Amino acid sequence: MIPGCSIADPEFALSLSRRLDPDVLADPYPLYHRLRTEDPVHWDPFLHAWVVTRYADVVTVLQTFLAARMPGPDQFTALGLQELNPIAEVVIRQMIFMDPPSHARLRALCAGAFTPARVQKLRAHIQEITDQLLDAVLDRGRMDLIADFANLLPATVTAELLGVPVEDRDLLKQWSFDFSEVLGNFQHNPGRTAVMLRAIRQMTEYYRDQIARLRHHPREGVLEALIHAEIDGDRLSEDEIIANSIITMTGGQETTTNLIGNGLLALLRHPDQMALLRSEPALIGDAVEELLRFESPIQHTGRLAPDDMELGGKKLRKRQAVMAVIGAANHDPARFPDPDRLDLRRPDNRHLAFGWAAHFCFGAPLARVEGQIALATILRRTRDIALETESLEWRQNLAFRGLESLPISFQPV
Repeated sequence: MIPGCSIADPEFALSLSRRLDPDVLADPYPLYHRLRTEDPVHWDPFLHAWVVTRYADVVTVLQTFLAARMPGPDQFTALGLQELNPIAEVVIRQMIFMDPPSHARLRALCAGAFTPARVQKLRAHIQEITDQLLDAVLDRGRMDLIADFANLLPATVTAELLGVPVEDRDLLKQWSFDFSEVLGNFQHNPGRTAVMLRAIRQMTEYYRDQIARLRHHPREGVLEALIHAEIDGDRLSEDEIIANSIITMTGGQETTTNLIGNGLLALLRHPDQMALLRSEPALIGDAVEELLRFESPIQHTGRLAPDDMELGGKKLRKRQAVMAVIGAANHDPARFPDPDRLDLRRPDNRHLAFGWAAHFCFGAPLARVEGQIALATILRRTRDIALETESLEWRQNLAFRGLESLPISFQPV
């Protein structure tokens, strides 16, 4: 909580910064409900940003507002914050912080590695990795789903997809965790700045070394593809390859880890829906979409107003920051009937968990397949799954919603 503020403070009561309070971390949806009903386009003086929570308004922000919102090195230097320049130099080269035409150029060069057709070819291998991870814990009858499984599956898959050594997966996972703080908590957790800077330096050095290795010893993967990607004679610079390898690594791990952990927890808390999925395994595709809507792995994303304009009856000034709250939009009753009910058969489930329009997550096909295989395999190979604690610890991150751990017991099948 921000020093000197209390929930009783009428301004702070609606602040999105309350997402870091333990009670709101555990259940942010009452806060989202208040924002959506009392002030759906809300000026948050603590975040110095507009907070947008209705589905239709969030779609407008994602579709038409500016994504290029990270200050550049020159701006940090002018503010006397030049020690943060290494972060800025990486982030401004990442496609998620770009607008057309720069965004379209980078996306075209990177997205080919994640086409649905290519991801479908990985299904059998993802299933193999999933079974190996479960084989290691089934006889114990218990595991921490996050540490023993949900961290390791996407870390392994992402390492192989990138074309870097799989034995580096623990290192990649720690870096992705640290970089997710840059994306989600940068201005709210200054005590972690040294950790973020160290992670940026280590990741940059790592990928520069990997690029040099691949130039002499090619190995199939995203990194190799980015080195040689070319459209109309245009190729990525080495710094662009490094920056977008970092965001691919982070997105490929954090979203999927949170999908698996949040998804299984939701099923445990809704045993009727777990029973339904056990009885109808073919429902897994629709189930994953509903779990993505119900507990979105990414809760919000930032944009800038493109011009002076009106949204939801409020006047926004050009380049004011806007937080599009995906977690709130995905629980908007104007778009999803009875939105706080988990319904694996929910029709017309066009959630926003992977964004919208030009910045729709190109890694979505991979995350979906990993989530489907992971949850379906856990339900097929275990029974009597139970939480071993009711004291769950959620990650201290404004943007990413995920569990620190999820201890469960089960009977192997």
